Amino acid sequence: MGRYEGPSIDFEPSYNDVTFFFKNIGSYFTWEADPWYETCKSWEESCYIHAGISGAEITFQGADAQAFMSKLCMNNVMKWKAGRNKHLVMLNEDGLIAAHCLSMKDDDNTYRITAALPFAAIKLLRTRTYKVEMTSRDIFVFQFSGPKALTILEKLTKANLHDLAFLQYRTVTIPEINIDVEVNRIGMSGTIAYELRGAKENGPTVYNAAYEIGKPMGLKRLGWRSYPVNHAFGGYPQVTVSFESASYKDPEILAITPAIINFTGSVEPENIRARLRTPVEVGWEWMAKLDHDFIGREALEKELAKPLRKIVSLIWNTEDILDVQASLYRDEYPYKQINYPCAVPGMSGANQDYVTTTSGKVIGFSSSAVYGSQYHMMISECTMDIEYAVEGEEVIVKWGDYGKRIKDIRATIAKFPLNKLVENKDYDLNTCPHGDAE
Repeated sequence: MGRYEGPSIDFEPSYNDVTFFFKNIGSYFTWEADPWYETCKSWEESCYIHAGISGAEITFQGADAQAFMSKLCMNNVMKWKAGRNKHLVMLNEDGLIAAHCLSMKDDDNTYRITAALPFAAIKLLRTRTYKVEMTSRDIFVFQFSGPKALTILEKLTKANLHDLAFLQYRTVTIPEINIDVEVNRIGMSGTIAYELRGAKENGPTVYNAAYEIGKPMGLKRLGWRSYPVNHAFGGYPQVTVSFESASYKDPEILAITPAIINFTGSVEPENIRARLRTPVEVGWEWMAKLDHDFIGREALEKELAKPLRKIVSLIWNTEDILDVQASLYRDEYPYKQINYPCAVPGMSGANQDYVTTTSGKVIGFSSSAVYGSQYHMMISECTMDIEYAVEGEEVIVKWGDYGKRIKDIRATIAKFPLNKLVENKDYDLNTCPHGDAE
């Protein structure tokens, strides 16, 4: 094993069998490598590798870094231990989610975030209230998830990672290519998962080394075509996929970066609020700590005192799904077609469909509709009025685009998340064979 010398695209190799790519924030990523039907089973049966959230790692460093992060986020950062990850949530003054991200605390003066919209942080920095410096570098972020993930990473790094606790991270060296990587026990699939991070220029070599080791063990290359599926089943609503950032309605932010968003779905395009979410509406209220002052606290406190909506899963009716496709073969204008495995592919946070009772009353918004090949069903995330969020009840998803033909798809309310796997934090690592001794 040595440095990868073949063709590459930004952070990952460009293999001969990969012909479609996805552009996100100026970088290209694999759209589909191994077939989506296989990759959507991988985090239950074997493991996947995904490079699609590689990009900017932003560091906040300075004497006021902790105070800055505390003001920026609804989470309590004061009790946060160094060497651990945390899912941070940032709000606007109306209590709507501006950004959320995975963050690493190196010490009280140094915090790093990845795969994040930085606009809320930039706006706070512009107040010049905090002695904090913001810097950025491009890194690869490779996600691994599935029962063979730990063994594959130990074979790659020749290190014992069985003692790495949930949310912990550490730096190790891949000896055969002499490259340092940061290993994080974190993921979005709702089961055992890890992330490898490192300098962008080393991305193709690390990816290829991991793939060569993992391929005989069933490692699948997951592209952006399939990526949102594990979020929906695993219980991880995602900005730009499940909903949009509230930063995009802020004139100060729009002056920095114009938002190019395609407002689709049966919800009328001018209804911006339907495309935004509060922490309560996506089930993140448990992360909010009202023991400090943060942006959006007043609005969030009011909602916590009297919540109106909650998130549920909707299991779509198979007959109605098939009728959407069948409309192509009838002498009529067809319904908006359902893509697979994601009904609306790519960044679809602005695609919102109305959800109604069987009698027609609007009670919520459906987003991120995905097909799970391991469960043979299509589901969607739904933010719904609490009084109607009763498991087992039937509702209607208004599938289509505003002003065009709409298909009423019956759906059954189910728990969120719908995942049947053992969560990462509870996973028994003793069931994972060691790979470091080989």
